[in-house]
Amino acid sequence: MKELDLNVDELPFRNFLSSRYMISSKVNVENIWKYSKENNLSFFNLSLAILMNAVNKVPQLKRRIIKDKVIEYEYLEGVCPIMNEEKAIFREMKVQVPQDFKNIIDWHDYVQQLKLDVLEGRIGTFELDLDKRDETNIANFSCIPWIDFEAATNAVSASDAVQPLITWGKVNEDYEMTVSITVSHIFVSGRDLGYFFQYVQEGFDNLI
Repeated sequence: MKELDLNVDELPFRNFLSSRYMISSKVNVENIWKYSKENNLSFFNLSLAILMNAVNKVPQLKRRIIKDKVIEYEYLEGVCPIMNEEKAIFREMKVQVPQDFKNIIDWHDYVQQLKLDVLEGRIGTFELDLDKRDETNIANFSCIPWIDFEAATNAVSASDAVQPLITWGKVNEDYEMTVSITVSHIFVSGRDLGYFFQYVQEGFDNLI
């Protein structure tokens, strides 16, 4: 991480009732959807890689306030809720960034094994108090694959929370999928989210 030369007391929207806001947009996922089906790969895993990459390309999404200092993490890992096929067991897992691996297939297989290990109890579920998550180099990623939604709100743990929350939904018949991101206006503007969605679409066009 690095400390930024920003005065916490002068940050815009810091003292608002809530600085959190959400933007959702449809993205075309045809290339990766077909690639995952043709090669027996998890579309969830590939989507997660694309969304993690997009988050990590936008510096403003990696900023945090720690002890009244503004810091920017080099990267954010992913925290995701997962469940077993019977939909009876829910856990959270923390996922390393794809750049830690030789290629995207190696990363995909790592995530597949990690999901099994967490759900079957070989690895403990990710646990961290909500008030600590906002100071950690993580972003939250959650998939709702049963619903082709237009927008998704999120629970707000604190009015000045800055951790990004990313949600994606069901792929419709036109190979479109909604991606929703909740951020803090303290650091993130509409222009920054424009870049985020640009990187998301580029990822679904060209990940492999």
